[in-house]
Amino acid sequence: MHPDAPSARRPGRCWTIRVVGHRDRTASVTCSSACVMPPRSRDLAALRRFAEAHAAAHARAAAVHHDASCWCRRERCALHEGTRVACAGTVVLVLRHDPAVGQVWTLSEVCAACAALLPHARVLSRAAPPPPRAPGTGPGAAAGRAAETAQGAGSGSGAGSGPGSGRPAPSGPAAPTVGPPRLVPGGFSAPSTGVGAGPERGGGRRRGPGGRRGRTTGS
Repeated sequence: MHPDAPSARRPGRCWTIRVVGHRDRTASVTCSSACVMPPRSRDLAALRRFAEAHAAAHARAAAVHHDASCWCRRERCALHEGTRVACAGTVVLVLRHDPAVGQVWTLSEVCAACAALLPHARVLSRAAPPPPRAPGTGPGAAAGRAAETAQGAGSGSGAGSGPGSGRPAPSGPAAPTVGPPRLVPGGFSAPSTGVGAGPERGGGRRRGPGGRRGRTTGS
C-alpha cells in the first residue's frame, strides 16, 4: 500500500505549463514554478513548441522521489473520480496533455495505481528504489550506540574521547552542502542537490582600490 501519512512521505510535486491568450491576439507561456518565460508573441505554434520543450526539460531535471506522496490522491483523485483505487505501487512521473486542447502540459508525481487511470497521461520516469541500509545504521542501532556512550561516560573512568585520549572522536552524519542552482535547458533553473556542485559563476576574487588585488600587510 501507498501510505499517505505526511511523516512517512514527502509531498508530491507538480508542474503546470500553460499557453495563455490575451485580448491583443498575443499569447504567452506560464509555468507554475518560478521560471523564465519568453515574451508575448503572436506565433502561437512557436509558443506551444516552447511549452512542450519546457515540460520536457522539467521532466529531465526532476529525479522522481521514491518516498513522494501521490499528487493525484492529494487532489482527491478528481481526474478519475469515477473509479475508486487505493494508492499503491512505485512513484512515477507522468505527463498529462490533451491534444484536443493543446494548451496545458502537467507533470506530476503519482503512484502507479493512479497513473494507469489518468486520461491523456504517459509515464516518463519511475522512482529508483531506495539504497539498502548498511548494517548498524537503523534507528535501533543508533539508540544502542547512544546507550553505550552514556554507560561509558558514567563509569567514572575519566577517559574521554578527543586528542590525547587514545579514542577516536565520534563522527556524526555530515551536514549536506547546498550548492548553487544548476542551469537546465528550457528557460529555468533547477535546485542543486549539493553533490558535485561547482562554484558560482562570476564569483571572482575581490580587487582592492585601483584595480589591483588586495594584499594583507603584516603589522
